[in-house]
Amino acid sequence: MPKFLLSLIFICMTSLLWSQESQQEKLEERKAQIQKEIRENEKLLQSVKKKEKSAVNVVIIQSTKIKLKEKLINTTEKQTKLLSNDMYINQVQINKLKKELAELKEDYAEMIVKSYKSRSSESRAMFLLSSENFLQAYKRAQYMKQYTGYRKMQGEEIKTKSNKLTDFNQKLNVQKTAKQKLIAENEKERLSLEKEKKEQLKLVNVIQKDKKKIAQEIKKKQQEYRTIDRQINKLIREAIAAANRKAALEKAKANPSAPVSRAAVSSSKIELTPESKIIADNFRANRGRLPYPVEKGYVSLGYGNQTHPLFNTITVHNSGVEITTDKGASARAVFGGEVTSVIVLSPVNKAVMIQHGDYFTVYQNLSSVNVSKGDKVSIKQSLGKVRTNGETGKTIIKFLILQNTTYNNPEGWLSPR
Repeated sequence: MPKFLLSLIFICMTSLLWSQESQQEKLEERKAQIQKEIRENEKLLQSVKKKEKSAVNVVIIQSTKIKLKEKLINTTEKQTKLLSNDMYINQVQINKLKKELAELKEDYAEMIVKSYKSRSSESRAMFLLSSENFLQAYKRAQYMKQYTGYRKMQGEEIKTKSNKLTDFNQKLNVQKTAKQKLIAENEKERLSLEKEKKEQLKLVNVIQKDKKKIAQEIKKKQQEYRTIDRQINKLIREAIAAANRKAALEKAKANPSAPVSRAAVSSSKIELTPESKIIADNFRANRGRLPYPVEKGYVSLGYGNQTHPLFNTITVHNSGVEITTDKGASARAVFGGEVTSVIVLSPVNKAVMIQHGDYFTVYQNLSSVNVSKGDKVSIKQSLGKVRTNGETGKTIIKFLILQNTTYNNPEGWLSPR
């Protein structure tokens, strides 16, 4: 195979190796985050088991833990696969280096033999003196000089490639150990997952006895959620109408001679002013990069319609995401904006609504609030304390994002953890 083609393959494989190392680092970070979420979930599960008389909430939290463990196993499998690819590439490089080293040593040996045969100073002198003219003598002297330099260079190249070969062999041994460790970790997690599923199955069998009663409670909660959503929708429409009236008033002041519009003020879409358009554009530009509305936590219930974790026949709807966090955690603004409403949903459940141009973020299930309507807030500013449920021991914030009156999936806006 031509040397150029060999070099090209080597460069491509090296680039691939760097790319895979970067992926490996990202997977390691993701694995660490999942392990952290599993630990937090385990703490919560133990707390709930002590306080909760019904097994329903225990099973729901356990379902989250099972999903996290499945994610962890999947991430570890990806790491193992990448590591196998890295090992294959390193083995190819080792084989290539061995071949090149063998060729170099063979050439070097032949050169040493030739040098040995013509080692005497007399033979070198005769080689020069037998020249037909001065130019030929000069060329022969240069050849002898170059030959000596080439021999030295070959010796250095053999040394360099030998060192590279040693490095690659050491790296391969480290990778083999890491792969064995990952396989062992995965097997341990699989056994743990099977144990979790068996425990959950036992609880589910207990719950099935009270299936009708529990189903009624779930439907009742869903009705409560829909009532809250309607309340929030009403407040958002009021905020939109107020913003449009304010914009129209400012426009009329700026141009008193313009005819006054008699059209009804829209309560479904904000007519953006140049200033509010900048805010909305900035908010949109940060899609996928917004911080979580709490410092620590994980998404325990996703967005949209989904099958209940216990009853396949029941579909639950979530207009935002529910994030389980630590007791005493503070809710924080995910972006700068203006507080348009502080809502009292119940004596123990408050919510804060913030406007960002034609976008709104809503923070529900707060026990206390430390901002007021009309306040300007900055990113990560504390809005209040997240409520801890006295019966379940769970601390959950419900977080919503809307553009005008259209609900968005918050997970697509928040930065990955």
